Amino acid sequence: MGTSGAGSARERLVVIGGDAAGMSAASQARRLRGPDELEIVAFERGHFTSYSACGIPYWVGGDVGDRDLLIARTPEEHRARDIDLRLRTEVTELDLDRGRVRARDLESGAESWTSYDKLVIATGARPIRPELPGMDAPGVHGVQTLDDGQALLDTLARTGGRRAVVVGAGYIGVEMAEAMIHRGYEVTVVNRGPQPMATLDPDMGRLVHEAMEGMGITMVNDAAVTSLPTGDDGRVRAVATEDGRFPADVVVLGIGVRPETDLARAAGLPLGEHGGLLTDRSMRVRGHENVWAGGDCVEVLDLVSGQQRHIPLGTHANKHGQIIGANVGGGYATFPGVVGTAVSKVCDLEIARTGLREKDARRVGLRFESVTVESTSRAGYYPDSSPMTVKMLAELRTGRLLGVQIVGREGAGKRVDIAAVALTAAMTVEQMTALDLGYAPPFSPVWDPVLVAARKATARIRGAG
Repeated sequence: MGTSGAGSARERLVVIGGDAAGMSAASQARRLRGPDELEIVAFERGHFTSYSACGIPYWVGGDVGDRDLLIARTPEEHRARDIDLRLRTEVTELDLDRGRVRARDLESGAESWTSYDKLVIATGARPIRPELPGMDAPGVHGVQTLDDGQALLDTLARTGGRRAVVVGAGYIGVEMAEAMIHRGYEVTVVNRGPQPMATLDPDMGRLVHEAMEGMGITMVNDAAVTSLPTGDDGRVRAVATEDGRFPADVVVLGIGVRPETDLARAAGLPLGEHGGLLTDRSMRVRGHENVWAGGDCVEVLDLVSGQQRHIPLGTHANKHGQIIGANVGGGYATFPGVVGTAVSKVCDLEIARTGLREKDARRVGLRFESVTVESTSRAGYYPDSSPMTVKMLAELRTGRLLGVQIVGREGAGKRVDIAAVALTAAMTVEQMTALDLGYAPPFSPVWDPVLVAARKATARIRGAG
């Protein structure tokens, strides 16, 4: 059992999880409080810390040539700042009453207790992996961690075939489809939903579907996987659905993730509807004075709907860590919430969304109008102008912006940031039409596509009123 910091001049902070939220919290706390005031012990069950999981598809696809480029800060750098970082060590139990955690060394199997004065839970999320025949066979890979990415690359290096099946068509699914195309594989994407990118409305997802097929990717929608058949050597050979069988030399899972909160649940900490930890605005776990949580294991407030959501993104995790570290370190900071902004790409197609989809708005009882416009990334006469589609939702009567989705080529994706700012400021679509955005023919038409959508939505709202 570790020595308690209680009753001494020095407190002990224990951090569970060594990636974005956990190590951001540890680093920020260390900036504010030196080693003589605050001892910091961090547990990480993997081999790496402070890395970009979002960059793994681009490393696998060859756009990023070296794994280490994805690592923002190495374990040695953290230790040099007097953070006692213990890799390949998994926390197996929380004892909230006695203020301690039990951890197992994954190499030796040895277990020990470490006490804490303040605790940060940053356990992240785990990939959804259905219990189906063949799901654990060699050649089936998730891509949640750097270890996962390395294992996939090792398989690709020693696999003779050139057929890849990606299961799932969300962000990870479409990004991994691109990675496998870059690796020279024939790619099939098997998707349970009616269209890829369920974070978009189906009409916008259809545009993604058409574009992916135009890139040579075989899209199979409305297809639930029933098994992953294996060969005599036990390796995966196909992905089977109720209606077909798709040969595979490698299978990549992109089905999504769930909050990794088994530890928290076993300890009786409060969880939300989506299985994530519930915190207050300071990222302190509700009802627990000395326990904080951040990153993919928590639920956050959606500023548009007013409800709690689970949105596992590195941008949020880093912000959570900064806020937790400030509060643990004796300062004060809060996390107001999110509007649900995300951007991705598959080959040269850019996909972006923020705010609510139609079904999100209906679920929370909002009445709305939606408009869709076709525009271009630059002035139509300027070379290399590319098309984009913008869909916008606005609340009836008030005209408040509710959501924006954008699908297009170069220059489309980051335009969603205009809408993200407007959503955060609770602007109406009419107010958006007056935004003073940058314009020159190489960058935009004289009316930016987002503002064209705002004008159309304004007219629709007025007509409905």
